[in-house]
Amino acid sequence: MSTNGSIDQIIDDLAFLDEWEDRYRYIIELGKELKPIDDAERSQQTKVRGCASQVWLISESNDDNPPRLAFRGDSDAHIVRGLIAILFRLYSDKTASEILKIDARDVFHRLGLDEHLTPQRSNGFVSMMKRIQNDAIHAMVPEQA
Repeated sequence: MSTNGSIDQIIDDLAFLDEWEDRYRYIIELGKELKPIDDAERSQQTKVRGCASQVWLISESNDDNPPRLAFRGDSDAHIVRGLIAILFRLYSDKTASEILKIDARDVFHRLGLDEHLTPQRSNGFVSMMKRIQNDAIHAMVPEQA
């Protein structure tokens, strides 16, 4: 079982695990792969509203035309860090228009998370997804001179 790879690999890995306790551990392991963010990046500007835990997301784009977005982030909760890692696998290195076409709720369902997370965690997952989509929309708007 690998913690590297695509969303499909994560779905396959989770399906391999019979017990949800093992699945939670796997999700937590995914979160441990996130690169730390600086304390200065933990600001009100990067904080995701609507999450019970503290969550910070940073969107960055490259110089491609159209630009591809990459994400960095962190949380004070281990399971939420894992959810962040799943979202980053889903959305990173895609253009804004590609990001807006992704049905993250379908992936959430395919992972079985809709049935096994608390309502607060589910709402937080949706808040993070919406934040990433909003950042993608803003990336599509040309900068004002």
